Amino acid sequence: MQASRRKVSRRHALQAGLSAGAAFAVPTIIPSSALGLDGAVAPSERIIVGGIGIGRRGEYDLGCFLEQPDVIFTAIADVKQGRREAVKKIADTKYGTQNCTMHRDFREVLDRKDIDAVLIATGPNWHGLLAMLAAKAGKDIYCEKPCTKNIAETLIHRDTMRRCGTVFQAGTQRRNLPHYAFACELARTGRLGKIKKVFAHPRGMTALLSGWLPEAPLPDPKVDDWDMYLGPAAWRPFNADTLKDGFNFEKGGGFIGGGVPKGGGVLEWGSHCVDLCQWAVNDGPPPVEYHPPKGDEIVCRYADGAELIFREKDWIPLGSCPVRFEGETGWVEAGDSGKLVLSSPELLAGRKIEEIGGYPATFHVRDFLDCVKTRGKPKGNADAACNAHIACHAANIAIYLGRTVKFDNATNMFVGDDEANRLRSEALREPWRL
Repeated sequence: MQASRRKVSRRHALQAGLSAGAAFAVPTIIPSSALGLDGAVAPSERIIVGGIGIGRRGEYDLGCFLEQPDVIFTAIADVKQGRREAVKKIADTKYGTQNCTMHRDFREVLDRKDIDAVLIATGPNWHGLLAMLAAKAGKDIYCEKPCTKNIAETLIHRDTMRRCGTVFQAGTQRRNLPHYAFACELARTGRLGKIKKVFAHPRGMTALLSGWLPEAPLPDPKVDDWDMYLGPAAWRPFNADTLKDGFNFEKGGGFIGGGVPKGGGVLEWGSHCVDLCQWAVNDGPPPVEYHPPKGDEIVCRYADGAELIFREKDWIPLGSCPVRFEGETGWVEAGDSGKLVLSSPELLAGRKIEEIGGYPATFHVRDFLDCVKTRGKPKGNADAACNAHIACHAANIAIYLGRTVKFDNATNMFVGDDEANRLRSEALREPWRL
């Protein structure tokens, strides 16, 4: 959108064309829509978006994008023919055209110079690699979570977004909901006193394993491309149930293949709750010490002694994805109902916090699009996502090993623990590389 992202942006091209035209005394009729009149968005302000891997969650995200008047959704890449056709129908119906193109290979979308941004909503198996390839192709990125499969990929992902100047928004949409934002503000600004504990709900604290289902005959790759579906994941035989819900064999988004942990709820659900806890402690480095589960809790400690606690039970009934922040002088708890519970009504300081339940992503999508235009930093940026994901991956390693592990944020390595450090990364299947 800006010259720093492209040698010549659409806006500059349009301006140059109008300036050149001014040298001729030939009357020109310009439609009002081209000038942004009558409520239309001028072409220079439109954001052209392509989608990669749009299944059930992706269709919801797509709906949030299509609500925005400055978005033109123009291409879908998916390994499943049925999903390609379904998304094309949604987009073409929205615009009354037949312009949305379909692709089996995502690289065809990334190669298109007219596309500004991509929505990545594949399963977690592809998130990190796809985002890095998209960034290198000059695209801004809205990517569903979990964003990465391990600590090493998380760090490379963050560094790639920085190096490419990419506007990256992780799908942690609760950052753009008023009550969660206010709860985090109370913690960050000292209204609760020095923060002692932040609580996240993991919704499962088991290091699940990535298994194989019985082999079935391979489908026609033009209909369901199994090889592209697996992508960088370890090979396994085709099974329609594995393919049905889209990367469900890696729902946790963590380690895969060979009998190693794949994440469980600590990563899949925790990447929402832990992300909010990280925001509450000013998006600083993740904890440095991770203990295995004890009862229904996992305790992790930050360098300053504060604790991040994964807790299954004893939540105030405020809906899914609950978080709680406790300081020396007060506490706050929030959940997906849109409601807050505070240790004292004085913490509101006369403010009325809008209650928006159901964790809608519309505000998060709008935050992303605004940053695409301004080159600002969205709330779910790559740096914030990196720290939250490292915390989840490290906690998952402690679960898998069944013992305490210590993490050095300066070196991004586990301290004196070769076994834990081997779990920081994993091999990718040929020909894929980070």
